[in-house]
Amino acid sequence: MTCRSVSAAAALVSALAIARPAILIAQTLQRSMYVSALDAAGAPVPNVGPSDLVVREDKVAREVLRVAPADEPMQIAILVDNSQAAGDYIQDYREALPAFITALTSDADTGGKNQIALIALADRPTIITDYTSDRAALLKGAQRVFSFSDSGTYILDGLIEVSRGFTKRDAKRPVIVAITTEGPELSDRQFQQVLEPLKNAGAAFHVMIVGWPSNVSHDRSVVLDQGTRDSGGRYDTILTGSALTARLKEVARELKNQYRVTYARPQTLIPPERVTVAAAKPGLTARGTVAHDDREMRRP
Repeated sequence: MTCRSVSAAAALVSALAIARPAILIAQTLQRSMYVSALDAAGAPVPNVGPSDLVVREDKVAREVLRVAPADEPMQIAILVDNSQAAGDYIQDYREALPAFITALTSDADTGGKNQIALIALADRPTIITDYTSDRAALLKGAQRVFSFSDSGTYILDGLIEVSRGFTKRDAKRPVIVAITTEGPELSDRQFQQVLEPLKNAGAAFHVMIVGWPSNVSHDRSVVLDQGTRDSGGRYDTILTGSALTARLKEVARELKNQYRVTYARPQTLIPPERVTVAAAKPGLTARGTVAHDDREMRRP
């Protein structure tokens, strides 16, 4: 081999070495999740970093690049079961909802204003107060929650309508908080009909069930269990209505202290079916929702 050939080969190797990182970067995408990081008592944990979390796509671990406070405003739908079964808890609702609304309508908490809607579920899903950041209007709406005699709840119908509304509105950070009893579920829906629009909306789904467990609706049970788990939400059973205020304050505190977690994934033609987040150390619990910008990869 001549000196000229050796020099050319060396130059080619050097060029490939320089280009390789650029190629790898070009082939890597950045994705984000809204993540709750909680301690053993359920309180938000401060100062969480990339090494504290593990993000997986279809069980394959991805590199966590950044963890920063989530300051994007939320769009929050509060679904309230005001059927006959909720009659004994209406006063508890009226005490708990104002505290929750007040906690989430502070301008200083986000980069913009959270918007909240209040929707009743007796007989059919009915908007009490449409999406607004007007705290006074929302508090007034909370006092208009009454139970309807001889009625059942339609939480499955409500979830479908709210989820489709989020998709139509192109909601950037949608959240559903459902407060329900174990009264009769009258929605004529199979669980797949509810879970699909919920997944497409990319909403974090949280459920508070008030009262002793008694509902035997299979489809409702699957939706509440799988819907909360897959969306990064929480599933709470509250035996007494008086505990609802404290529990909703916990939910508000969790939402206000979430992180936006950015991770890297390779550029592929087939998007992952499921994205999960977990804690990398004992004593920490993590759950999360795929951010709006990455929602398309969750659709079937």
